[in-house]
Amino acid sequence: MPEDKSSRKKLLSRNEALAVSAFFIFILALLLFTFFLPNHYKQNPPVIIDIPYGATLTGVVDTLYAHEIIPSKFNMKVVAFLYGAEKKIKAGRYKIPNGLSYVKLIELMINGSPVSQVLITIPEGIWQTEVAQILKRELNIDSTEVMELSKSRSFLNYLNLNANNLEGFLLPESYYFYTNTTAAEALSRLKLEMDKFFTPGMEERMKELNMNRTQILTLASIIDGESNLVSEFKTISGVYHNRLKIGMALQADPTVQYLIRDKRKNKVYKKDLLINSKFNTYLYQGLPPAPINNPGKDAIMAALYPEKNGYLFFVANGTGGHTFSTNLNEHEINVSKYRQWRRSQN
Repeated sequence: MPEDKSSRKKLLSRNEALAVSAFFIFILALLLFTFFLPNHYKQNPPVIIDIPYGATLTGVVDTLYAHEIIPSKFNMKVVAFLYGAEKKIKAGRYKIPNGLSYVKLIELMINGSPVSQVLITIPEGIWQTEVAQILKRELNIDSTEVMELSKSRSFLNYLNLNANNLEGFLLPESYYFYTNTTAAEALSRLKLEMDKFFTPGMEERMKELNMNRTQILTLASIIDGESNLVSEFKTISGVYHNRLKIGMALQADPTVQYLIRDKRKNKVYKKDLLINSKFNTYLYQGLPPAPINNPGKDAIMAALYPEKNGYLFFVANGTGGHTFSTNLNEHEINVSKYRQWRRSQN
């Protein structure tokens, strides 16, 4: 009898060991099947995805799932956890081939070489030609192509823009761009950021002013061209809103500088004030037909929310700012003071 019990115990131990082994083999097979077998998507390969700087693991997984590269967010997160991938995934643009497993995807984003990004700053109030020069210098994008696209009717229609030029409709900011970004991609990004900047509240404000977006951007571009001091923007905006209300010509030098930008950058002569163009606000009342540069956020907000004042004139004061006045006599005195200051500098 004792021998029979011993035999049974050994048999049970052997069976238990086999069961445990079978369980672990099953789990291992399941893991291999789940995490190592290829995942196939339906689009034409490769699928391109962008992982921005600071992206969370959840954001990355959501992007992969949205592009149907992975069938399960949970499985992807499990593999990412096992790899400690949350702080290891590299930002950049990836070309994802078809048939990658969860493991291979994680390894690609940890050890791969995505297309890198470059931080580029588009200054406020610059002309489209200067935008083209920056894109050429920083991303090696053909500046001629940038200028041609800026006036291309088909490209403007693609961007849903009813204008003759992109100038004024691109938002100056600091952006990360991929080093292989095309001219169309760069301009589309800048235009999209401008569209996103205009909130429903700003749209309502335009209705109150009885102005459309093109007019606001046009006024903002003049404001941005007039001063480098953001603190003056709303005061200058108040001057131009006052002139528009009474039908007085804006007489804004930046609009004339825009016309002679290929000849001279800053100096405006009396003969330039006679150039027959709708952009010449010395000859034609009201706003020019389109923006004269790409205004920044501060200038746009100033155009929307001008300072309430009685000023109709202003002139440079020689210290980087301007002196404002309500009447012509006072303005002429201020102009005389400025000219006297200039002579003293010479």
